[in-house]
Amino acid sequence: MTLAPVLDQIDQDLDTATERLFDLLRIPSISTDPAYKEDCDKAADWLVNELSDLGFEASKRPTPGHPMVVAHGEGPDDAPHVLFYGHYDVQPVDPLELWDNPPFEPALEDTPKGKVLRGRGTSDDKGQLMTFVEACRAWLKVHGKLPVKVSFFFEGEEESGSPSLVPFMQENAAELKTDIALICDTGLFGEETPAIVTRLRGLLGEEITIHGPSKDLHSGMYGGISINPTRVLAKIIADLHDETGRIQVPHFYDDVAELPDDIKAQWDALGFDASQFLGEVGLSVPAGEQDRTPLEMIWSRPTCEVNGIEAGYTGDGFKTVLPAQATAKISFRLVSGQDPFAIRENFRAFVESRLPEDCTVTYKPHGASPAGEMVTSNPAFKAAQKALSDEWPRPAAFVGCGGSIPIAGHFKTILDMDAMLIGFGKDDDQLHSPNEKYDLECFHKGIRSWARVLAELA
Repeated sequence: MTLAPVLDQIDQDLDTATERLFDLLRIPSISTDPAYKEDCDKAADWLVNELSDLGFEASKRPTPGHPMVVAHGEGPDDAPHVLFYGHYDVQPVDPLELWDNPPFEPALEDTPKGKVLRGRGTSDDKGQLMTFVEACRAWLKVHGKLPVKVSFFFEGEEESGSPSLVPFMQENAAELKTDIALICDTGLFGEETPAIVTRLRGLLGEEITIHGPSKDLHSGMYGGISINPTRVLAKIIADLHDETGRIQVPHFYDDVAELPDDIKAQWDALGFDASQFLGEVGLSVPAGEQDRTPLEMIWSRPTCEVNGIEAGYTGDGFKTVLPAQATAKISFRLVSGQDPFAIRENFRAFVESRLPEDCTVTYKPHGASPAGEMVTSNPAFKAAQKALSDEWPRPAAFVGCGGSIPIAGHFKTILDMDAMLIGFGKDDDQLHSPNEKYDLECFHKGIRSWARVLAELA
């Protein structure tokens, strides 16, 4: 089966492929809001119908939350079997007033950087999900069959913590296990370099509340003599890092390995411009561990960040009150080797060692997932690297990712299979924000890229 006519078919079919994506984007499948439960069902049904029309054996599988979509296709007996994962749910659209157009009325828009697809889910993850579907469509239309055996696994709760994912994978492990999983929920490196993510940071979330007096106090009557939980919380937060940016939680770095020299050399060769990266968000100076390169800070070093603080009166005007309690939401991005549950216990001990008399603390955990590191010795990685390099202006790079995609780890721990993360988003796609977009060129070249990957994997 030759590749060239498949790529020609993709080029000819781009307009109708875009319209098909628009049909999916019009479905407001917001997984976090129960008001959109029927829309999540509708999105799952849309995918089942689309895959069934292509000849896949597709079905919608119920869960306690939103349904999964599973589909299987045929391929040569001696070819690899790949499982493609994506998610059809999207983030909420608030604040709605910041959208230039309705978020679920997708449109093609001209911008100074070229044509973009605009609307919620264009990049995360419906647009990316459809790049693979459209690549399979082109292969089937030209040759009537695929060069490898393909299965699909789509979930509808990725944007709401995936509560049904692990139980579903455990219950259906035999059906879902293939030679390798393909995940399309990442992006390019820069504008023209395709990227294969080989390491992901894990995530640990902790909400801590410092309790002091039994009620809010008048700052004139009680100020000075009474402990203020906000002051205690501020001291704890200030102690989390030293002056060089190093995290001070005990044993935090015990299991953190140094970046291998060959990987560091590859990253250095990428020419990452930290000043430009930070300049796009109004910053200028890397603020992490000062003995690390900017890419190490993002991809291979753990972090501790304060994501929100609440204490006392925060409305308009002024209220001279000593609050009875103060709360902070704190997250840790973790790297390979770190145990999130051990770090949780060490962090809590760190907090409690700094509590003065008359103060107590309560905790509310918010998830704990380890980091993931991919085994690039798997021949599929080299095959994909060649395929992507043939399509894009610059050779494909093995990169890290500062974010967390727990599904990659679940494939390894539950199904004992490697995962390969390839995506075609850009840093300015405004994921989770108003006016989300996906470059039309990225959508187009993403379809062509997957068609090439399938050919190389055969």
